[in-house]
Amino acid sequence: MFLNLLSIGIVLLILVAIFAPFGGYMARVFQGEKTWLDPLMSPLESGFLQLFGIRPHRSMTGWQYARAVLYSNLAMGIFVFLILMFQGFLPLNPTGLTAPSWDLALHTTISFVTNTNQQHYSGETTYTYASQMWGLGYLMFTSAATGIAVAIAFIRGLSGKPLGNFYLDLTLAITRILLPISLVGAIVLLGLGVPETLAGPAIATTLEGQTQYIARGPVAHFEIIKELGENGGGFFGINSAHPYENPNNLTNLIENVIMLCIPVGLIYTYGAIAGNKKQGWLIFWMVWILFAILVGISAIAEYQGNPEINALLGSSQPNLEGKETRFGWALTALWAVSTTGTMCGAVNGMHDSLMPLGGFSTLSNLFLQIVWGGQGTGTAYLFVYLILTVFLTGLMVGRTPELFGRKIEKREIVLASIILLVHPIAILIPGAITLAFPETLAGITNPGFHGLSQVVYEYASAAANNGSGFEGLDDDTLWWNLSTSFSLLAGRYIPIIALLLLADSLSRKQPVPETPGTLRTDSILFTSVTAGAIIILGALTFFPVLTLGPIAEGFQLATGL
Repeated sequence: MFLNLLSIGIVLLILVAIFAPFGGYMARVFQGEKTWLDPLMSPLESGFLQLFGIRPHRSMTGWQYARAVLYSNLAMGIFVFLILMFQGFLPLNPTGLTAPSWDLALHTTISFVTNTNQQHYSGETTYTYASQMWGLGYLMFTSAATGIAVAIAFIRGLSGKPLGNFYLDLTLAITRILLPISLVGAIVLLGLGVPETLAGPAIATTLEGQTQYIARGPVAHFEIIKELGENGGGFFGINSAHPYENPNNLTNLIENVIMLCIPVGLIYTYGAIAGNKKQGWLIFWMVWILFAILVGISAIAEYQGNPEINALLGSSQPNLEGKETRFGWALTALWAVSTTGTMCGAVNGMHDSLMPLGGFSTLSNLFLQIVWGGQGTGTAYLFVYLILTVFLTGLMVGRTPELFGRKIEKREIVLASIILLVHPIAILIPGAITLAFPETLAGITNPGFHGLSQVVYEYASAAANNGSGFEGLDDDTLWWNLSTSFSLLAGRYIPIIALLLLADSLSRKQPVPETPGTLRTDSILFTSVTAGAIIILGALTFFPVLTLGPIAEGFQLATGL
């Protein structure tokens, strides 16, 4: 028990330790300040931008930045879709795989280009090495970098600065953050037992004399960007529960911290660029406390175990269903909250087997999207709640609703409302349609309250650009592939457009001098009010779904009904 809690505590302390150094480094990168990578990366970046005729120091408007995001992502998506559909004719196909169905290839492409990596397939039996490396691996870098770029543009706009150039921000996110860490991390994982090979499956003879084929591949470099970029799509079907993706407790610790580091650091980056590090620290502690509470809820529930199983055994036992014994109940609970909090979506245990309180925590993360939030865009969501809190508290106390000396007016509130309303629409409407036809559409494998959670989780994961799932759902169907594609696209691009327009609107406002009537946003009181507003708005939107799903399931287990 003590060692399990110590493991959780170590991760929480590491987050505090990396917050300012890593966030400060990202701030220097995107403010054009010198870093130790300049001699190596600057010539490469300049050559790349010149090759494509990009003028990197020409700042874009909100619409120009949004169009650049959409056009580039569309081109990337078409490129990868063609790779998947023609993978049977490409090299690096040791098992002779043919093309997947068009709807699965389309869903996979949309899922990866939106930084979601929701998988309706098992990687080792569906996609070739070429598809995984040249297609999916490529999108793991570019989709993550797109999210970071949008977050940086949003932070600049909040601070009254020009939004910047998308192509420059995209390039810097790859060359200065994602690529260097991935290179070092892949070598570390390789040394710790994660394979990196282009050889086909290993062939072994079992004790019964049967032939067994053991899938392997170029996993180490795929795994590190999967976690760092909050992609989450596993090389193998069981993701980071597979011993080739996550062999031991040390790789589990590294991968858990790696998936958290960018969204954690971006909060400090915001404070550094905005010139208000105090507010950055306050927001960090707010999210850190919410994260620790959700981890605690999930860990306690897994430790107490299933009451029906405990009654049969005559003693209390942790819930080990769907878990790797090398990680156990505590590290699985920690990972589950981390991966849904960061919108990574990688799993080291089956979320479908979590106790109801674990399902409550993971679904709450997907609904709120701010603990710690998605790759870049989650950080922006955090400040959307900040804007709404400024507006609401300003109205309540009769003070001018301002953020960094810029008035929050009708346009900003409309855009903020759109950002927050798209999410429930992309979850609840397709979820309701699916549940209305449980026999033909839903694919539920566990009926009752848990079955409702399975369906809602799938759409919440898609709309939140997370990718994890309550596995057991029969989701590789035409309906699921197309309906979740709608949630993927709506949950990614509508908020991105609105975020950029919101940032552009604030950047163009003339700052007004601070007066005694100005509401201070860098105080413990205001940060506490923001936390309350986040919880209340989330509860008002999604509490009925949580009640019909994990909460009802929890009461059912507790009462034995």
